[in-house]
Amino acid sequence: MTMHPNQARAFEVHRATRASKVTLFALLAFAVAAASAPWWAGREALHDFVQLAAYLVFAMMWNLLAGYGGMVSIGQQAFFGLGGYAMLVLSNYCGVSPFLAVPLGALIATLAAVPVSMIAFRLEGGYFAIGTWVIAEVFRLTFANISALGGGSGTSLIALRGIPRALRESLTLWLALAIVAAAIGLLYLFLRSRAGLALTAMRDNAVAASSQGVDVKRARLIVYLASACGAALAGGLYFVGNLRISPDAAFSVNWTAFGIFIVLIGGLGTLEGPIVGALIFFVLNKFLSDYGTWYLIGLGALAIVVTICFPQGLWGYVSQRLHLQLFPVGRRVVFRDAAAPRQQPQADEIAQALDPQSTNAHRA
Repeated sequence: MTMHPNQARAFEVHRATRASKVTLFALLAFAVAAASAPWWAGREALHDFVQLAAYLVFAMMWNLLAGYGGMVSIGQQAFFGLGGYAMLVLSNYCGVSPFLAVPLGALIATLAAVPVSMIAFRLEGGYFAIGTWVIAEVFRLTFANISALGGGSGTSLIALRGIPRALRESLTLWLALAIVAAAIGLLYLFLRSRAGLALTAMRDNAVAASSQGVDVKRARLIVYLASACGAALAGGLYFVGNLRISPDAAFSVNWTAFGIFIVLIGGLGTLEGPIVGALIFFVLNKFLSDYGTWYLIGLGALAIVVTICFPQGLWGYVSQRLHLQLFPVGRRVVFRDAAAPRQQPQADEIAQALDPQSTNAHRA
């Protein structure tokens, strides 16, 4: 498409929004406050933050796999547990610091995800979902029969016993903060890239994306491995904070159930959704979990209500009503002439010319 020079100067293409800039400063302020928490917060607050971080990172990885990659898995707890056990083995038996063992354990889980993907990718749709759950159960039964790791009753993380409690809690908090920041930042950069755009196209229609030059198999593998790595980071972090691990706790299907709940409540296929959903889930879990069966019934009822009334999730509903994007991943055309924005077809045409692989220009 050929554009007149005056026409080209009449608009600008922006990626950031005012809300995204405010969000950046708010996140930086929160990170500074959270990093200083060991000097002003109590033990329970530090432990709660670590748990919230584990829930959030795990939900974000499930959202990446299903919300952006279109692969609905109910077996991501396999890598959550692998990350936890790899951390424990490196710490208790190899002399590695538990805080360094968390990312190393995530790397081991990612390598294990390569042969697992060869099995899982033979399945499609509902068969893929059930197949991933079966794989996770195989891991659970395997570790339950390893007596050196405590068998079915599990074992404790003895590598942290020589570290003063205050220092251990502070290091765990800072590790959790680093993992959350890395997960949000790397996912944001990935989704803004051409690979992220190809991923979204693959989710919407894999055949059409393949016809436009997207390597669907490669994209699925990258997303699967990235999701496995993030889930393993969440697992290692969680069990560093809890100091004990068992097969039933590490490979429980509840982890994926909680991740699905968080994403559906917040908003599938958005970066903001898991953050909102994780906060809601954490508050409910913190104050209502003592009610036992009624607590689980309440979670199910809430999920049903939100799915029916807000199918795009709570954040999706707010974003749609207020045109608000805290993590904008698309491009938008901003006209210098106040009257020009009314020419929406022309704006879309210009945006398409600037980036042939993009969809219609997003509006903030």
